[in-house]
Amino acid sequence: FLHFLKFIYVSWTTLNNFKTGSTEVNTLRMLLHGPVGAGKSSFFNSMDNVLQDRITTRALADSLSGKSFTMEVKKAGSYFPFTFTDIRGMEQEEGNGVHPKDIPKILLGHVKNGYIVKNPISEGNPKYNENPSLNDRIHCLVAVIPANSISLMEQIVIDQLRKVRQKARDLGIPQVIIMTKVDEVCPLVKGNLEKVYASKKIKEKVSLLGVPVNCIFPVKNYHDEDPGNTKMDILILKALLNIVNFASDYVLDQTDNE
Repeated sequence: FLHFLKFIYVSWTTLNNFKTGSTEVNTLRMLLHGPVGAGKSSFFNSMDNVLQDRITTRALADSLSGKSFTMEVKKAGSYFPFTFTDIRGMEQEEGNGVHPKDIPKILLGHVKNGYIVKNPISEGNPKYNENPSLNDRIHCLVAVIPANSISLMEQIVIDQLRKVRQKARDLGIPQVIIMTKVDEVCPLVKGNLEKVYASKKIKEKVSLLGVPVNCIFPVKNYHDEDPGNTKMDILILKALLNIVNFASDYVLDQTDNE
């Protein structure tokens, strides 16, 4: 138990003192995407719960509106130097979710906060950023996938997810997958979250994603639990730390190449 508490303390301290390491980028930007109902907003709120040690619901209204939005993760008196941007979820009916042609524009930073992504993004829109800098770009792509429905996802949703990943890959943007609802697919994990990495059922779900295991992070989002659940916090913090580090590495690589 003391080992868990030490991990939480060290992780929180690392994030609290985190710097981007680049004079060109003051805020790391992460893009959340995934199918409708995957738990993107719940994951954001869960990260916020851990960092603020209280229940938060700041992503709720935006997730219902279907708008693109940016959530800045606050700390006492200031901000952590990273933000998460949400976009409309992938849907079974083509045309209802984010438009595939918009993805490169979003990744490259052409879309300003507040842009309502309902139609293909127009360069004439006042929320369109014609000349984005490295600071405006997405620095890490975060796919949120529900473990309880991976094998049931419609092919069109799978194809949409693959297209987004391919665009990010072509741009050299690092990618991670957050696997939510892990407790709903394995009784062993439901009884004890510590068993998540030993679960055969979770490993089976991971193998279906076709992504390196070290880029997939299983979590249980906060719903009706009180804040400070050590086992939940550890999984969430582990995911967040890796996302931030991957994004920071990307920024440093881009800075060195320019």
